[in-house]
Amino acid sequence: MSVSQRIGGGQELEHRIEGMLAPSLEAMGYAIVRVALIGGNRPTLQVMAERLDGVGMTVDHCAEISRATSAILDVEDPLPSAYLLEVSSPGIDRPLTRRADFDRFAGYEARIDATRLIDGRKRFKGLLLGLGDGDTVRLREGTTERHVPLDAIGRAKLVLTEALLAQSLDRPKV
Repeated sequence: MSVSQRIGGGQELEHRIEGMLAPSLEAMGYAIVRVALIGGNRPTLQVMAERLDGVGMTVDHCAEISRATSAILDVEDPLPSAYLLEVSSPGIDRPLTRRADFDRFAGYEARIDATRLIDGRKRFKGLLLGLGDGDTVRLREGTTERHVPLDAIGRAKLVLTEALLAQSLDRPKV
């Protein structure tokens, strides 16, 4: 998944790091879900990934990604100071970071935090209906259908529900 297909705002350094890591991780069978640099004096670089084949992630998968990521970052040296590397799977109530995620997880409950007011508000929670026309995400709140522009999404994630939990339990295991 290319960086240009990400939604929402992003930090230039995070996007650059993702661009460094993505080709190698994809060759290994993984897709980057999110790269985030968090903290101050000794920041944490979080790399969230999932398997391309849809099989659930294990600790061994995260360790494999961590080793590959460490090697790439040691060579590229994109961070000016020491940092901690944290590799994880997206989890059940995963963030929605790519355009395709909104169609892939249509039918599940989602929460969207906008970067600007949309119909007088910034927070939305409801049944995800997928992508709409004009680069929007469709969401049903009760009987009302909302359209949130992709470029206004700061953060989006699935909400942990019984349906989502049941789906994750049906997911293939290694």
